[in-house]
Parts: sequence; structure tokens; C-alpha cells
Amino acid sequence: MNHTVTEIGSFVQSNALQKRFNEIIPGGSHTYAKGDDQYPETSLPYIVKGKGCHIWDVDGNEFIEYAMGLRSVTLGHAFTPVNEAAKQAMDLGINFNRPATIELECAEIVLDIIKGQEMVKFAKNGSDATSAAVLLARAYTGRDMIAICGDHPFFSVEGWFIGTTAVNSGIPKAIQDMTVKFKYNDLQSLKDLFAQYPNQIACIILEAEKDVPPAPNYFKELKKLCHENGAVFILDEIITGFRWHNGGAQTMYDIQPDLASFGKAIANGFALSALVGKKEIMQLGGLQHDKDRVFLMSTTYGAESHALAAAMATIKVYQQEPVIQHLYTQGAKLRKGIEQSVQELHLEGHFGVSGKDCALVYYTKDQQKQPSQPYRTLFLQETMRRGLLAPSLIVSYSHSDQDVAQTLDIIHESLQVYRKALDEGIEKYLLGRPVKPVYRKKN
Repeated sequence: MNHTVTEIGSFVQSNALQKRFNEIIPGGSHTYAKGDDQYPETSLPYIVKGKGCHIWDVDGNEFIEYAMGLRSVTLGHAFTPVNEAAKQAMDLGINFNRPATIELECAEIVLDIIKGQEMVKFAKNGSDATSAAVLLARAYTGRDMIAICGDHPFFSVEGWFIGTTAVNSGIPKAIQDMTVKFKYNDLQSLKDLFAQYPNQIACIILEAEKDVPPAPNYFKELKKLCHENGAVFILDEIITGFRWHNGGAQTMYDIQPDLASFGKAIANGFALSALVGKKEIMQLGGLQHDKDRVFLMSTTYGAESHALAAAMATIKVYQQEPVIQHLYTQGAKLRKGIEQSVQELHLEGHFGVSGKDCALVYYTKDQQKQPSQPYRTLFLQETMRRGLLAPSLIVSYSHSDQDVAQTLDIIHESLQVYRKALDEGIEKYLLGRPVKPVYRKKN
């Protein structure tokens, strides 16, 4: 142990706010992953500020944060060069009736760093970009069906994806039936879909990587199979973009998709996403063709100047400083330290980390080594009471060596409780109800 771990104070003011949040905001949050059901009911802080990788709640409790705005804040909260660029842009006006020159400037920068892509269009959310890609693929191919990777958890808030989950209330069955699933790293599963639905699948969409890396030549063979069957190849880089590599996972793995979506880390938490791709497909959303018009991402706020300025400043930091290297380095330190604690406490098979060092996640398993929400809750409960907010272990450029060392001390202490719960029964240590998966039929 390197530091003395001090437990945080109470959540008195946060607890007082909870009722009102849920009275006027469905679910008490504007994002499902931030909801009350995703955290222990004894630890539901409401945040008032952040700096670097530290955040403070209304009770004055300080946390080291991981996940960092659902992976969007890659440089750190209130990162000065980004915020200053956004402020300067705001002083010139943020939204006009005709395109602002900053829109072209930012587009040039994005296409320069994401090699091989020819056109870009901006919006606000990742779902905007992925759904626009699906729309373009359908228009380009004249087909309706979508093939998604069933091993990846989220692609869009739109019906073509949500209809495939347990939370499909309100999605017409006709829409649900137009989406089918294939398996990651399993070309045969996609071949079977193309055989089952000949000349019906408009596109495939998948993330570049989640917890498991792509098999050798997987993407090249996937793209070949896709094109042989007349489908568009869409790569969802909302998470991997500007985290795996400055040019995205497509640069790292030397694969050029037909269309790709970027978001999250592109503007250090400012609301911006981007759809990039081949001109042959992207221009269907433009004016310089004689085919049927495609109504493509027409958003009032898609090109707000301050968000574009934030993106340009963020990308500049990526280009001038070792941001990506830092993410891998600090993630590797976390992995090594946690593995040492797991070994020392004999928690092999019960707790561990997976994924790339730049985007680690952890798993929690019970006595029978089965995935467990109660044990996830226990881990969150114990880490949060010690000043760590870690629904995952996503590092930022602001996570210092000291932050990582303190994090490892907190995790070690929390895993000591985890070990006791395995030996003596979790009911002795878990306070309140367990967290729940987002995709469930009933509350």
C-alpha cells in the first residue's frame, strides 16, 4: 500500500436531491448509463464540478473518476486549451443561418487525421452518426435489412438497434425484424446471414474492438465478404476513435471502412460526432448528384462553433502531445496492479480486467465464478466510499502516476472486502439492492 485510504463523507445533500431528480426527469438521468440503477443505492452522488480526473459532488466529496463522461473526456475535465478555444469561438457567435468558416476548417482537420476518408458531416451524438450511416447504406444499396454485431452492446438510440434489445417497447415489430445479428471474429456467422437473406442486407455495422481484439485479417476478410454480397461496411468508432490511435482503430488495423462514425473523444466531452466515408456514398446526402435525395443529418446544432473549436483544439493536443501513449501506459499500470491484488487475495476467476490498456473494463463474478451484478454493486460500493468512481477503468490524459497509485490502493482495500464476501456471504457486506443491466424488460 502506498497511500492511506480515507473514506469520503456522507451523501446527505445528494440524497435530498434524488427524489426531485426522479420527479421531473424520467429515470432521474438524461443518460441510462448514469442512472440510479447503475450505482449502489447508498452511493448516488450528484456532481457539481470536475478538474482533470477528479470530480466533486454537492456534499463536497472528491472522487478520482474513471469512464470520464462515458469515455468522452479523454484529456480531462475542464482541460484549459480546449475550454479556451471553445470560449473564444462562443464570443464570435455559435450558430448562424449559413455555414461558418470554422465548419470547413474543422472538416479539413478531421479528414486529415482520419486517413483515407473523403467526406465528413457533423452532428451531436454517436447515434446521429451511426443511424445516418445506416440511412445512407439503405439508400445506396436499395435494401432494407441491417446486420449488426451481436457481441457489441450499443450502436444507436434508434429503433433499428433498440428494437434488438430487451428495451424494445415502442419499436414496431416490422422495424425489429429488419435487423439481424452476426458474431465478432466469426466470418461464417456473417456468411450464413448473407445466405439466409440474399440481396436483402444493406450494410453491416460493428465496433472495431471491444474486449477481444480482431483476429488476423478479420477486417480485410470482413470487408471483402461484405462487398461480395453488395453490402456497405460501417465501422463504429465512437469509442475507439481518438483512443486506440489518433487516426482511429481503422488506422491501427489498416482497414478502411466505407463509412465510419466518430464521437466521444473527438471534442473532449463537448457534444460533437462525425460521420466520415467514401464520397461515392456520402454525396448521396448532398446536392451534386442526380439520384434520389437523401435527407442526411440535418441538425440545427450539428455544427455549433464552440463544439467544433473544442474538437480542433482537442485534436491539436493529440497531435502535439503523447496522449494515446499516456492512455496505454496508465492503463497498463492499472492492469498490472490489479492483477497483483487479485493474485494476493486469491480472486482469480472472481474479479479481473479485460480489454485494451487504453480502455479497460472489469468483471465481477460470484462464488461459482458466474457473472454477478451483486458483486459488481459491492465493488462499486466499496470503491465509492473510498473516493473512487469507477464503473469501468477508462483512463484519461489527466490520470497521473499518483492518481493511479491511489486508485490501486483503493481497489486493493475494496477487493479485501470482496474476498470476505465470497468467503462469508455477500449479504453480510452489500448494502441495498444490486445494480441492474440497462437492457431489461421490466424495472
